[in-house]
Amino acid sequence: MGTRLGELVERLGGNLVGDPNIELVGIAPLSDAGVSHITFLSNSKFRTEAQASQAAAMILSPADDALVAAVFKGARVVTPNPYVYFARASQWFAAQAEIAPPVGIHPSAVVDPSATIAPSASIGPHVTIEAEAVIGADAVIKAGSFIGRGAVIGAGCRFSANVTFHAFCQIGARGIIHSGAVIGGDGFGFANEGGRWVKIAQTGRVMIGEDVDIGSNTSIDRGALADTVIEDGVKLDNQIQIGHNCHIGAHTAMAGCVGVAGSAIIGKHCTFGGAAMVLGHLTIADNVHISSGSMVTRSMHEAGQYTGFYPLAKNAEWEKSAAIVRNLGSMREKIRSMEKTIAALSAKLDC
Repeated sequence: MGTRLGELVERLGGNLVGDPNIELVGIAPLSDAGVSHITFLSNSKFRTEAQASQAAAMILSPADDALVAAVFKGARVVTPNPYVYFARASQWFAAQAEIAPPVGIHPSAVVDPSATIAPSASIGPHVTIEAEAVIGADAVIKAGSFIGRGAVIGAGCRFSANVTFHAFCQIGARGIIHSGAVIGGDGFGFANEGGRWVKIAQTGRVMIGEDVDIGSNTSIDRGALADTVIEDGVKLDNQIQIGHNCHIGAHTAMAGCVGVAGSAIIGKHCTFGGAAMVLGHLTIADNVHISSGSMVTRSMHEAGQYTGFYPLAKNAEWEKSAAIVRNLGSMREKIRSMEKTIAALSAKLDC
């Protein structure tokens, strides 16, 4: 099903230059877009590729439009933030292609009579919903998922197949959890007695805000006593581990394989590159950005970009140190040459 370009702009905004009646079938990258696609230019270094694009229309910034317009033959949607516009356009096209899940409870689902299921919710095949759980309006719980006792699922949430959402955990409206994710499993808590480990009961919950995305096979452990908290707008990639009693601030984003040990407190609007690690009981301020593969071994009280395994430092400082390390070989040769010259001069003076 096609979408008229003018309809898209009417919904998302932007300044349309060109024919509003162009029919679009989807959105595609610059190099792959054809005569029925809209594409986007969010990085100016791809201007040349944009000028050669065969797309029917292009999303781009005013600065890029001034340089691309003379060559690109299609329509243009000019907007201050093309990448955000692309994100919203992708949602639009995905919604057009989506098959709405059936409302109601599948006959194979097992739902405790004391659970509360909104009439507009969709409960898929072989879903298990335990006693006193609450499923909000328009929520979608797909096949094989498990919702524990007393859990609360907010309105408009989307759970992919085989999500595990344990007892008494909560998630706010419009949350998305992908397959294999486990929310509210036991935290890693043990006391040592003479070399043997004694388990500490994990009796807290996981409390998740609104508009949170959780990737596949990500685990968020319930608190030992108090709760693990994930605030509004947090985005977690696949295969992330969040330990018990952690607190993740609003709109923080973490890429794949990040690990956060128990009781870490992370601020708002932080980012963590893939495979970054955070030790337990640390505090990280708002707007801290940790590079991929970095190990955070101490609290971060100042906003900024940090990089490195050991020692962790401000990104600019780390880059200077890395440059010095790269040049150590040539520096060594220069020092050896200088030592030889000094030795030769000393020998002449002794004569």
